[in-house]
Amino acid sequence: MRRMSRKDPRVWISLIALVLQNTSLVLVLRYSRTVKTEKYLSSTAIVTAEAIKGLLSVLLVWWENGCSINRFFRVVHDEIYSKPYETSKLAIPSGIYAVQNNLLFIALSYLNAATYQVTYQLKILTTAIFSVYMVGKKLEQHQWFSLVMLAIGVALVTWPTSDETTKRSINQNQVTWFQQSMGFSAVLLSAVTSGFSGVYFEKLLKTSSSSVWVKNIQLAIFGVTFGLIIVFCMDGRAVIDKGFFQGYSNVVWVVIFLQAFGGLIIANVIKYADNIIKGFATSLSIVFSCIISYFFLHDFTPTSFFYMGTMCVLTATFLYGWEKSKPTLAIPDQAHI
Repeated sequence: MRRMSRKDPRVWISLIALVLQNTSLVLVLRYSRTVKTEKYLSSTAIVTAEAIKGLLSVLLVWWENGCSINRFFRVVHDEIYSKPYETSKLAIPSGIYAVQNNLLFIALSYLNAATYQVTYQLKILTTAIFSVYMVGKKLEQHQWFSLVMLAIGVALVTWPTSDETTKRSINQNQVTWFQQSMGFSAVLLSAVTSGFSGVYFEKLLKTSSSSVWVKNIQLAIFGVTFGLIIVFCMDGRAVIDKGFFQGYSNVVWVVIFLQAFGGLIIANVIKYADNIIKGFATSLSIVFSCIISYFFLHDFTPTSFFYMGTMCVLTATFLYGWEKSKPTLAIPDQAHI
C-alpha cells in the first residue's frame, strides 16, 4: 500500500472523519442506552446497521465501476458468487464482529463514555499479540514498551478510589461494582475479539485482489445472517411481542447510521492513512469523549488516577503508532457498536 504524505488532504480528511465518527458514536450510543425512554433492542440495531452498511457498499461498488449495472453484476459474480470458498472466509470476522458489537452495547450500558474509550484501547495490546502469532509481525522495542504502558494506564483508569466507596451505601456499592464489572468484562472481551478479527481481516485483504467495498459487502452478508441469529436467540420473544424496531427513536437511528458509516470511514483510513494517523484519531477521540462526558453528559467525574491513566494511554497510543516509514497495511477497528 502506498504511504500518503501528511500534506495529502485525504490523510487529514480521514483523520477528522475517524475522530468525529468514533467520538460521536460512543457518546450518542451511551446516551441512547441511558436516556429514560422505551428501550430498543441492541441486537436489532446491529442488524439494521449491518444492512445499511451493506447497501452503502453496494452503491460504492456500483459507483467504482462507472455506475454501470452490467459491470456491477459482473464484479459481484466474479468476486462473490464464483468464489464461495473465499467468501466463506469472511464468515469468521463477521461472526466475531456481531458478538463484539453486542458486547460493546453491554459495556456502554454500564460504563461512562470516557472510561469505555480509554479501557477499550487494550485492543492495541491484543492486536499486537495476534499480529505476532498470526502474521509474524515483528514489534520494535519501543512498541513493546508502549504495550506495558498501556496496561498500566488501563489499570489506573479502572482503579477504585476511597472517595467513591464512602459516597455510596453498601448495597449501592454492590450494585455499582457488579455493573462496572459487567461493563469492564464486556470491554475486555471486545478488545480480544477486536484484535483477532482485525488481524484476520488484514491477512485476508493482503492475500486478496478484491476491493475493500466488495469485502464490506461480504462482511455485511454474514453480519446480517449472524446478527439475525443473535436476535432470535437473545430477543426473539421481545421482537414477536413488540416488533423488530421497538424503541427506535431519532437518537437510535443516528447511532445506527453512525455505525454504518463507520465501516466506510475505516475503509478510507485503510486506503489513505497509516498507524500514525490511527494513533492521532484514537487519542483525540479519548480526549474529546472525556471533555464531552464531563461537561455535557455529566456522568463522569475524573480522578487523579483517571488523569494519570489517561496520560499513560495517550502516550502509549502515540508511541505504538510511531514507526519508520515503510509500506504497511493497517486495519483499524470500528467502534464498531
